[in-house]
Amino acid sequence: MEWNPSNGRVVDAVRRLLAAPGPYRRMFCAQVVALAGTGLATVALGLLAYDLAGDRAGQVVATALTIKMVAYVAAGPLLTAVLGRFPRRAVLVGSDAVRALAVGCLPWVEQVWQVYVLIAVLQSASAAFTPTFQAIIPELVDDEGYTSALALSRLAYDLEALASPLLAAALLLAVPFDGLFGLTALGFVVSGLLVVTTSLPAGRTADQGSRMAGAVAGWRVFATDARLRALMLLNLAVAVVTALVLVDTVVLVRARLGGSDTGVALLLACFGAGSMAVALLLGRLVTRFGTRMLMLTGPVVAAAGLAVTGAGWAWQPNAVVLGAGWLALGAACALVSAPTGRLLREAAPEGGLAGMFAAQFSLSHACFLATYPLAGWAGAQDPAMVLAGAAVVTAGCAAMAVWSWRPDPVDSVKVD
Repeated sequence: MEWNPSNGRVVDAVRRLLAAPGPYRRMFCAQVVALAGTGLATVALGLLAYDLAGDRAGQVVATALTIKMVAYVAAGPLLTAVLGRFPRRAVLVGSDAVRALAVGCLPWVEQVWQVYVLIAVLQSASAAFTPTFQAIIPELVDDEGYTSALALSRLAYDLEALASPLLAAALLLAVPFDGLFGLTALGFVVSGLLVVTTSLPAGRTADQGSRMAGAVAGWRVFATDARLRALMLLNLAVAVVTALVLVDTVVLVRARLGGSDTGVALLLACFGAGSMAVALLLGRLVTRFGTRMLMLTGPVVAAAGLAVTGAGWAWQPNAVVLGAGWLALGAACALVSAPTGRLLREAAPEGGLAGMFAAQFSLSHACFLATYPLAGWAGAQDPAMVLAGAAVVTAGCAAMAVWSWRPDPVDSVKVD
């Protein structure tokens, strides 16, 4: 099957998945099911926070998501080292079991501190699951297939961010928001069952040193490559926008506009729809504009979208203004995130692609350690001023990224 520029990313992903070995397909399905559940839980978390804290919901969501980032950045490496001596199947299944129990308890909490404890348990289990899963994948596919596996994994994360709000909005028409937690728990159970029924190879501990060397090499390339220094600024712009949307949507809809739970999910779905539109058109956009132009346009669109949305809110606050703004912001984030894998492949030294993805994961998540708390504080401020301030920050990121990533006469992107 040839690459179709209009929907090449999806078509190529399906082709690669169908051609992959059976054990890898089952593990990939386990990842997708767990990620879908995680996306639903993120939407439900905002609604639960409003149920518990009212106008302070933004601060609750911001703290919970900051705990998530701390678990990924700090607890992840520690848990990986501690659990490295245990069978990997046990680590994966145990992580899924802990995640299912933690998220299954969320509908029953009565105090905000209980939310924080359960989120810490949930995300620590995820921090144990993810690196263990990533370490198994190279052993299920050959060297050529590993590059495809990385691309599929990235696509799974992208689709979780894009499609989960749409799915949550549809489900909230039929079930209360705490039902989303139940579906999330079910997703983790299904993930665990898929792992149990998959034939996994014995661990290859000898590869640990090479993985560590690859990670170090990835950080070194980020520090020396101008394109990747610009990417760090672009990551910050995306983190500003994403934190604002995930943390403050529930406050804007429920507290400021008097909307419903479904209204919150629909606003988040607008953000996801904007992202998905760009993702589906990625092949055509990259062919016409190139990776550099596309990615540098992202924060410019974000700044413009934030400024116009802020002005619209100051003039007449309503859901239509937010929906249009969130649609533009979703597209802006995807203009940066969707082509990132291509940029990393271009910049990666031979055999260093895994280390590049690991460095990007850490750096992009580190940005949220700053933006989530700020978004929580912003939820109690005047929305028009918050949107204007976010526009200034993203515009600054855009300007510095353009200065860092200057055009290269031979810079061009070939569609695979």
